[in-house]
Amino acid sequence: MRLPRSLAPVTVALALVLSLPYDALPHARVGNGEPPPPSRFGASCRTTVRGSQVVTYCHNPYVDIDRVRLHIECARWWDIDTDSAPVDVGPAMTVRLTGRCWKEIGSVWISHQKAR
Repeated sequence: MRLPRSLAPVTVALALVLSLPYDALPHARVGNGEPPPPSRFGASCRTTVRGSQVVTYCHNPYVDIDRVRLHIECARWWDIDTDSAPVDVGPAMTVRLTGRCWKEIGSVWISHQKAR
């Protein structure tokens, strides 16, 4: 018994679909159980110390806002250490932070905080 001509292509297509391996069939994507990597964050800062003056430029190349502060520790025990007010550095923005001691600078650092 022969199949009618219109039924033959349908039969061949059905046989091909049923013979596909299981891995070739589309399936939902399932994660591997690891959390996604954290987004990049943090302005890059350049600090210059000249005598008792400190100048820092911070540039934020990322999307999230970075809140930066300049901290200055003076070398002399009687000289007052200073912390600047927090400054928000938006995306593609550069800010300038300055500070000073009466005499020598002991150490300088920048703190970063993610703005909400």
